Parts: sequence; structure tokens; C-alpha cells
Amino acid sequence: MAASKPPQLPPLADIPFETLYNLLQPITLPASSPRATFTNWGLSYTCRPLAVFEPETEQQCELILELARREGRHVRAAGIGHSPSDLACTSEFMLRTERLDNILEVNSEKNYVLAQAGITLNALHAALADHNLAMLNVGSISDQTLAGVVTTATHGTGMNFKVISTHVLSLVLLLANGKRVRCSREELPDLFYASLCGLGSTGLILQIQLEVGPAFRLKEIQETHPFNHVIDNLDTIARASEHVRLWWFPQSDVVRVCSADRTFLQTDRPANTWLWHSLVGYHLIQFLFFLGRYFTFLNGWTCRLSTWLDKETSVVVDESWRVFNLDCKYPQFTTEWAIPYDNTTSCLRDLRNWLDQEQSDPHGLRPHFPLEIRFSDGDDIWLSPSGGQRTCWIGIIQYKPYGLNVPYRKLFQRFEDILSKHGGRPHWAKAHRLRPEDLRKLYPRFDDFIAVLEDVDPKGIFRNEYVQRHLFGKTEAEFNERVFKRLK
Repeated sequence: MAASKPPQLPPLADIPFETLYNLLQPITLPASSPRATFTNWGLSYTCRPLAVFEPETEQQCELILELARREGRHVRAAGIGHSPSDLACTSEFMLRTERLDNILEVNSEKNYVLAQAGITLNALHAALADHNLAMLNVGSISDQTLAGVVTTATHGTGMNFKVISTHVLSLVLLLANGKRVRCSREELPDLFYASLCGLGSTGLILQIQLEVGPAFRLKEIQETHPFNHVIDNLDTIARASEHVRLWWFPQSDVVRVCSADRTFLQTDRPANTWLWHSLVGYHLIQFLFFLGRYFTFLNGWTCRLSTWLDKETSVVVDESWRVFNLDCKYPQFTTEWAIPYDNTTSCLRDLRNWLDQEQSDPHGLRPHFPLEIRFSDGDDIWLSPSGGQRTCWIGIIQYKPYGLNVPYRKLFQRFEDILSKHGGRPHWAKAHRLRPEDLRKLYPRFDDFIAVLEDVDPKGIFRNEYVQRHLFGKTEAEFNERVFKRLK
């Protein structure tokens, strides 16, 4: 249900400072609150902003922005914090969006929903189900806000399915000057395309009109195949079902092929493998990862054990979003890159050669597993990693057993070097080392994007350290990529 209409306030410029502080006091977190410190889900980045606000109305967002303008502060919107980078971190004002989570309209005839930006996908799934509707595609996680999904071009998988941001029909933004605007493909199109993967830097997203469709169920079949079989038949496998996801276990030289299609079967068959879905399996694998911090040879042994435990063919039937989603299990370091689909086979072979070399070297790296491989169709969003090309997404992880750190920097650097060689673009929500000079080569509309930012936010109110570093090339110590590292 939509929030009640807030009381009418005088023009923002006419509100005295003391009154402005008093109006914001109820939504300002005290310094003693645990939520006054922000830590992302992966336990890899932490910040303690100058002030943290939890607005419940869009009018309160206007007040926060007015205070930021007067005090010359930057404002960063943050949701659940699932991004495994410092994308949401700031040293100044943080605006937590979770309470801006109302469904404003559901239109079953025209297949769209209008929601506030802070709604989580979990809540959105439930609301849509009440109207026999569903999102057209979903990524691996639903414990994230809709705005976070939109501003990072989050993706699911499927050769004929584009990133989720392409499902957006319109946006309502609060700009740096306090003006509230609506944009779409027809109305302020440059602002719209810049905002669809805008990293929260074009303005504060207040409302999102999202295309949805009739609710559907999926039947997913999971089978294990040798790596060479999958590579030799990759195009056939990737196109054989609507939604194909691959889990590659390099130390075992096998790939778990997960193929999902729409079904009319009504009987649920939830995922139920001993490895990932039993209490014993969960704790055993985590304990082995813990031991692998000290005895790195165990990582390969754990991979082979896991492959053996999860080798049987399995079938899952459930509501679409439940099949799309997965349990991330443990906090983790992760990076993911998008490459042109046509480069997939050669890239995976290069990755395999590299990992085999590491394995044969007594002092080589001993990574965790699996590598996740997904697919998406090309799109026309300016900064989308799938922009202009059908895409293969490849992700690598290093789990953090019991929240403890593990080596990952050298592993990720070598991984990224190979992906870069094959035309890779990093997922925006994840940590990467690219700067404007690199991004300009990868994104033909990069300078158009920067021009929009300089037009709608000339003073950089919405530019946090991540944006300043990657989009504007700031090199000072306060913008360093490790400034918010939880453990240096």
C-alpha cells in the first residue's frame, strides 16, 4: 500500500537550517546505531558515513538533498549492500533506501508494475504473484533492491534475454538541483539511457515502471559433463533451452549444465542435493574452505569431492524466480566480466590452460570453485556490459569461510587479464581496476554518459568515491580502491 501523503512544506530554499535539521532528525541514524556503519554482504568493504538517513517518504529525500546542497556534501544511495565492491560506500551522506519500498501500481492488462526504488526483488516477486504476474527474467539473487538492479545492468541468463534494466519503461528521478523528473525512451531519452546503468550518479531514483509478464514456472535439468564436451558443443548447449547456466569445476575438469524452460507442471520439485542443500553439506564444505586457508592443496581436493557429491542428474520444478535464484552460501570475494559471445570458446580454453598451469605448479594458485558462466542478448544501454553485443558472463569467486579473508588479488588479476584480452567488460557492481581511459575504449557512448552527468549534476553531488575513481579518474588517496576495504 502506498504511503500516506506527507504534509505540505514551504519551498525548500525557505526552510531555515534549524527547521531542516529538526525535520531530518527522525530519519537520521544516531552514531551508536549499528546501521550507522555500512558493510556490504560479502564483508569486504565498510564505510562509516558522516551521516546516514533512512527516509520513509520521497519528500524526506528532497530534504536530505537540500541539506547536502547547503553543506556542500555528496549523497550516496545504498540498498541492501549486495554489491561486492565499494559501489555503495561513501564518507559523506548515505541515504538508505529500504523503507522506500511501496508498490504504487500493478497493471495486469498492460503488464507493468510501478514501484518505489527501494523495494527488494523478494518483495516484488510476492506482490506480482498476487496478480499472477512475474518479472521476465531474474538474476541469481533477489535480496537486492530494484534500483540496485537497474543502475548496474544486473542480468540473468538466456541467449534471447537482455539485462534486466531493459525491462524498465520509465523512471522518476530526483536531480541534484532538487527537480523531480520523469524519463523514458520517449521523454528525456539521454537521461533515461544514462540512468539505466548509471551507478546512481545521474540522480536519486524514486520510482521505477517495470515491464512484467504472466507468472510462469520453470523446469530445470542439471547434468554434469566433461569440460571438453561442453566446449566442443557450447553453442548447441547454450541455445538448447531458454535459460542456460554453467558451473565449471576446473580442478575436476567438469561442467554442471543447468538448463531451464517454461513448464506447465504444477508439482514442485525443489532443489535438493546433498552438497549444497543439506546442513551437513553446507558446514562440511565451509570447514574444508577454512582448512584450505592454511593447506591450499585441499582446495583442489574439496572441488573434486564436491563434484562427486553433486554428480547425479537432477530436476527442479518451481516458480520462475525460485529457479533463477540461488543461495550464495558464504561471504565471498567475486568478480565477473562480460565478453562478446563469439569469444566464449577461446576465452574458456585460455582460462583452462591458465588454471591447469597453476595446478601443475607446486607454488601455484589454488582457487575455489565453481566458475559461473551465463549468457545474455545484446542491448542499447550506454554503459551496459552487454551493450551492442550478445554476451557471455564469466564469474570467479573466493569464499570467505566464517567471514575470514582468503587470498584473491593475484588470482583475480590473472583472471581479468585473460578476460580483457577477449574484449571483456567488468560487471559494474563488482570491483575492477578500469579507469576512464580504459572504459572509453570499451563503451562508445562513454563520453555521452559523462556529458549527461555534468549537465544534471555539475557539482557532483551524487559522485561517491567509486564514481570519482572509475568515471572521472580521480587518483587522490581518498579515492583509492582500497580506502573502504574492511581489512587492509
